[in-house]
Amino acid sequence: MVRLFLLLLGSEVVRRRWRLLAVLGAAWAGLGLFVMVDALDGRTVIRPHYFGYFLLFEGLLALAAATAVVSRRRARFAKAAILIVPGVIIVVQPPHSHLIIAIALGITLLLDGALRIASAYVVRFEGWRNSLAAGVVEVLLAIGTLEPWPTWYEATIGVNVGLLLLVSGWGTIRLALRLRRLPREAPISVMLGANFPAAAWRRQAADAAASGHELIVYIWTPVGSVRRVRRRRPIVDRYVAAVSRSGAISTGHAALELPPDLYISHYPAADLDLSPEEFRALLRAGPENDVPGRFLPSYAEEAAGWCEATEQVRFTHVDRERLRSFWREYRKDTTYNLTSRNCSSVVAAALDAALEGALGRSGKPWRASLRALLRPELWAAGVLRQRAEAMAWTPGLVLDYARLLQAVVEPLASAAPSQLARPGATL
Repeated sequence: MVRLFLLLLGSEVVRRRWRLLAVLGAAWAGLGLFVMVDALDGRTVIRPHYFGYFLLFEGLLALAAATAVVSRRRARFAKAAILIVPGVIIVVQPPHSHLIIAIALGITLLLDGALRIASAYVVRFEGWRNSLAAGVVEVLLAIGTLEPWPTWYEATIGVNVGLLLLVSGWGTIRLALRLRRLPREAPISVMLGANFPAAAWRRQAADAAASGHELIVYIWTPVGSVRRVRRRRPIVDRYVAAVSRSGAISTGHAALELPPDLYISHYPAADLDLSPEEFRALLRAGPENDVPGRFLPSYAEEAAGWCEATEQVRFTHVDRERLRSFWREYRKDTTYNLTSRNCSSVVAAALDAALEGALGRSGKPWRASLRALLRPELWAAGVLRQRAEAMAWTPGLVLDYARLLQAVVEPLASAAPSQLARPGATL
């Protein structure tokens, strides 16, 4: 989450303040260590219900947002419930509350760790061994959470919160040191995985012809691009692939447009064999699955040749010049890889380039930053980004990522009714 937050602040704001970031990281890690030790020594200073008040406050804010807007109310109410229910349990502390929280948290860690291990082993993305090791650690933490030693279940909340703060603080210190070594003109999006040469870092006035057009993220969800689905599987259909009645597999598609002349849509030059027998092998992110790719020229041509997009997410306040620089360099290499260099990964990277410094351009960056930190969407976007990098960017993940970022940088736009390009499309 910290890397994403710094991206939205922009390199111009944070590069000179790497020392402050390192000090804040050390203080954050120290607080985490104190919370852990305090929870384990049996003489608790920081009571668990303090953390419950924080969750309850965030949940009430989410509930207020859900009742105030008309778009995506189900998702907003679900988010509010996820925050409010554990917050109330922690604050009220009904009988066996510590056991309930420990079981819920332990199962969550266990499932997340198992998913991390499985995705690292199957996809084999760059750095997959580190992700696999992190998954093993997460599983061990789940076992420790479910095991009542040494303080029964009373220390569950404090230990896990303290460990989270400790890891986050250490990551912030490492990030500050990377900022110190970052070249002067390099954007922070480079630290988030945007791989393009230093020549693209320098802004060119010729590319700064900013129009009044909005940036549009187009999403074709897997199930939305299949006419007849063989069997509904909500999570798989939404985020991975949908299977038609004829047996064809659709993984959906993602594209990005900055009118009037920039359109990002990456396809394989020849259709991939997405049969069930070959699909698992194609998930490997290695160079053995690299194929020639092609870039489609416009949304109008793409929609005419296939179908209208399922969803659109629009942004107004973007860095058009940096986006053009990113696209100018990316398109020099047409290589396509279903997992590591696909339509969704380029849209996510382009969105990072376009939104870098969005909070810093507000005129009052620190006030905008404080508001962003209080929004659960920023934290959710950071977690989602980590999961996507540990597995693969898919159209469903890009859709969620774009919506979360829109809620952070343009909250009024995110509260407006969703604009469906195709009425009646199914998610």
